[in-house]
Amino acid sequence: MSRSILCFGEVLLRLSAPGKQLLMQSGSFEAHVGGAEANVAVSLSRLGHRTAIASNLPDNALGHSCIGELQRHGVDIGAVQFREGRMGLYFLTHGAGQRPAEVLYDRAQSAFALAPAETHDWKSLLQDTQWLHISGITPAVSAAAAEAALLAMRAARAMNVNVSFDCNFRAKLWGTRSAQAPKILSELCQHADLIFGDDRDLAFMLGFDAGNVSATEKRRKAAAVAFETFRALRWIAYTERTRHSADSQQLAGTLHTAQDVFTTRPYPLQGIVDRIGAGDAFAAGILHGLIRGLSPQATVDFATAAGCLKHTIPGDFNLLGVSDIELFLSEVQTDVRR
Repeated sequence: MSRSILCFGEVLLRLSAPGKQLLMQSGSFEAHVGGAEANVAVSLSRLGHRTAIASNLPDNALGHSCIGELQRHGVDIGAVQFREGRMGLYFLTHGAGQRPAEVLYDRAQSAFALAPAETHDWKSLLQDTQWLHISGITPAVSAAAAEAALLAMRAARAMNVNVSFDCNFRAKLWGTRSAQAPKILSELCQHADLIFGDDRDLAFMLGFDAGNVSATEKRRKAAAVAFETFRALRWIAYTERTRHSADSQQLAGTLHTAQDVFTTRPYPLQGIVDRIGAGDAFAAGILHGLIRGLSPQATVDFATAAGCLKHTIPGDFNLLGVSDIELFLSEVQTDVRR
């Protein structure tokens, strides 16, 4: 077993319309536990790592049920606090054909958003921890959550704990604080060893324009600027998605170091079941490869395969293990595994 990975972020309850129905078309919902950091924690646990999550939840049936679900998948919930506030929710309408999926957030005044920045004792929580993972969704939730993320990252740097940060800009969540987002996200990236973000994320944070060049050159220039700007940065990873319809897409992955770039072939995605959490499955796959000491190419291959397979799993979590992902990479086609 590896040393642990600590994820910090809001655990959410997802309510989605059944099948491909519109929201409230049938008046019923399917409920799943999720949230970017929780998704990464569960994925890494299923890949054989010791994972923990730090968060804040309401002290009611919803909060306790969500924690029970994380615990069921092997995530350590000792750093979760129950506080005043409500359960953070989001509503999902699955896409179909040329109609895209749609997310509606309902997270204002949640227990996580209301928690003071100094809620967690990071020095204690980061003991014997190899990686801290946070996403850009956390600072979007509230100013206090943004400060808490910064305190966690500073503590990790001081303790020589690796920091993973997924840019994950969500304009709907930042709301009236959107103008502050580039500065806050850039400050958090200063502490990151690993950033998940493409040229659009980096251009948004750093305010640069790569000019009228090819998409590949834009990504290369963006990565070069990021390595020059962020002192601790060692890796940049992202996926490239081509969308033909809600049910037919393709996915490729890229991993940059300061010297090299490693890419995968594009994988076709047909008959998509649920794409929510695919980016988090990819992030978990990159962390898995780095922790296990895989080569950069093997790392991005594994992560992209994990992201592809998440499209076959209902809910936010990628519940597949290493053997499932390795079978996918082997390209051995099987109707039934017996």
